[in-house]
Amino acid sequence: MSTSEHRQLGRSGIQVPLLTFGGNVFGWTADQSTSFSLLDALVEKGLNFIDTADVYSRWVPGNEGGESETIIGNWLKQSGKRDKIILATKVGMDLGDGKTGLAPKYIRQAVEASLKRLQTDYIDLYQAHRDDEDTPLQDTLATFDALIKEGKVRAIGASNYSADRLSEALKISADAGLARYETLQPEYNLYDREGYESGLEAVVEEHGLGVINYYSLASGFLSGKYRKPEDAAKSARGQGVVEKYLNDRGLKIVHALVEVAEAHHASPTQVALAWQIARPSITAPIVSATSLAQVDELAKATQLKLTDADKRLLSEVSSY
Repeated sequence: MSTSEHRQLGRSGIQVPLLTFGGNVFGWTADQSTSFSLLDALVEKGLNFIDTADVYSRWVPGNEGGESETIIGNWLKQSGKRDKIILATKVGMDLGDGKTGLAPKYIRQAVEASLKRLQTDYIDLYQAHRDDEDTPLQDTLATFDALIKEGKVRAIGASNYSADRLSEALKISADAGLARYETLQPEYNLYDREGYESGLEAVVEEHGLGVINYYSLASGFLSGKYRKPEDAAKSARGQGVVEKYLNDRGLKIVHALVEVAEAHHASPTQVALAWQIARPSITAPIVSATSLAQVDELAKATQLKLTDADKRLLSEVSSY
C-alpha cells in the first residue's frame, strides 16, 4: 500500500505526503542496517518526507551529533534514491565548541557540514531549529535566501519560534524581498494543543505556512500503551510520559481514542494522527518508527477518514 495524497509545504511548490518521518531514531534507537530497511520501506509506501537535524543524536552517550544525517547520507549513496525523497534538516541547536545559533557565518559552516554528511548537493527544507535572539532576523534570513539562490536549499522553515517572532520574521522577508519561512515545526498533539492553537496557528493560517508538528503522539502516550503508573516500564522514556500525561485529562483522551479506533478497526495511534491530519492548518505530523510493522501502522493512518462526530469527540475531550 502506498499513500497517494499529497500537500504543499507552504508556498514552496514542494509536495509531501500526509506524514513526515522523524529521523531522530537513526543512530539512536535504530542502527544503520535497521535505518536502511526503514528508509526503503518508507519510500515504498510513499512516506518519503524525511526530517532530521544536525544535532541528532547528540544526546546519546558517545555520540556528538550528525549521526542521523550520516546514516541517511550512507543510505542515499547506497540506494541512489535521492530523487525519491524530500529531505529536511535543521540548524541552530548546540553542537558544542561554539557551534550553535543562526549567525550567518555559522549557518554557512553548518549547511556545508550537513550536505557532506547527507552526501547530497541540496536540502529540500532547511529549518532554523530554534529562534536565536542574539542574531538579527534579517541577517539569518538573508543567509538562508543566499543558500536558496545558490541551489543548496529549496525552501526554509522555522521550528520552536513564538508567534510574535514568526510574524516578525515573515514581515522582514516581505519587506526586504528575502525568502520567507514556508513551514513551522511546533510541538502539537491531542494533549499539547494550547501552545500551537493559542497564537501560532493564526499566524500560519494568515500567511499560508505548512506545519510539520513534532511529538504528534505525545512521546507514545497517545498510542494508548500507558494507562497506569506501572506502564512506565514499557519504554525508556516511559517514566517521563507517565509523569506528564497520565492524569484525568490524558486518560479521557486515551479512552476516546480507543473508542473511535474500535469503531474504525484501527489503532489509537492511527486515530490520533488522523485527527491531526484532518485539522486544516496541519500539513504532515512528524512520526517515528523503529520497525517495519510500525511503518505499516503509520502508513494506514494516512488512509483513515474520521467522521465529523469522531473529530468533535476528540476535540471536546482534549479541550484545554
